[in-house]
Amino acid sequence: MVDLKNFEGKIEFHNVWFRYPTRKTDWVLRGLNLVINPSETVALVGESGCGKSTIVSLIMRFYDVDYGKISIDGVDVRDYNLKSLRHAMSLVMQEPVLFNYSILENILYGDLDASNTQIQEAAKIANAMDFINAQQIK
Repeated sequence: MVDLKNFEGKIEFHNVWFRYPTRKTDWVLRGLNLVINPSETVALVGESGCGKSTIVSLIMRFYDVDYGKISIDGVDVRDYNLKSLRHAMSLVMQEPVLFNYSILENILYGDLDASNTQIQEAAKIANAMDFINAQQIK
């Protein structure tokens, strides 16, 4: 397994075909070719069900492609250590939901070993301090 020590982030889809395991007759992606360069901002826009979330799920390896290949920095995503791969990226779902835990536990979900300073910094970066302080007042 390859580790992401020198992660730069060039993501490439090479003739990617994908269908969900529960819908084997419906192709979501058919021969997708896409290059996303490091530090490049990309917007995926389209109707519901056209594959936007699927693309992200494939990069994060929640699913593997049926045909073709996805690579990061020239390495097939299947060759990366899965924990390292997911640790190197962040995913914000289109419908954000807090889990059934405290705010602290939700932040720790991203890094179980985070210090108090790191937790506070993460909350500041997420622009969540006003929300957190308002919750403490209630």
